[in-house]
Parts: sequence; structure tokens; C-alpha cells
Amino acid sequence: MSQATKRKHVAKEVLDDYVVPDPNQQIVKVGEQMGRILGGRGNNLHEVETSDGTKFLVSMPSKFRKSVWIKRGDFVIVDPIEEGNKVCAEIVHILYSKQIKYLKNEGLW
Repeated sequence: MSQATKRKHVAKEVLDDYVVPDPNQQIVKVGEQMGRILGGRGNNLHEVETSDGTKFLVSMPSKFRKSVWIKRGDFVIVDPIEEGNKVCAEIVHILYSKQIKYLKNEGLW
């Protein structure tokens, strides 16, 4: 499978899949009740803030690199990782307006 085909499939997955976070996963978003992405820190690391004000770094997995970008204010679902001191979670899914609307309709937001 070529790189362009892989990127196409990843982009389609991100845009069209409607995911529900697992109990151990966390939604990070802009607003007073949830967290927000504060900015990139290099090496595919992004600083986030949770709803209780805790700040930590999350990593972007290699399948998203060079095919999907995130910026300040985007919504993501993160999965905690045990072995990290500074990097405490990994981005599992990037949420766009359609996915956010779906989560609100399901009562999970």
C-alpha cells in the first residue's frame, strides 16, 4: 500500500468514524468544563490541560503524523499511558464538529 493510500485511509477514518470514549479515555477540549490543547512542544508532543487544571504532554501516534494535523483549540480523545512521567497520554482520536455533535446527542459530552 502506498503512502498516499495510507494517508487517504487515515484521513477518512478521522473524518467519518464516530467514536465513543472508553471509561479510561478522556476528552480534551476548549472550554471551562474540559481541557484544551495548549500548543505543540515538538517531536509530535502537545501540551494539554484537563478540566481540573492538570497540564501534561500527549503524544501523537505515527499513523496520524503527516496526514492529520491538530492546532490549538482542537478536540481530542486521549488514552493514558503508564510508563510516562512527562508524556502521560496518547492521542487516540481527533474530534471534529460532526463527532462532537454525535457525542452531545448521545449524552456523553
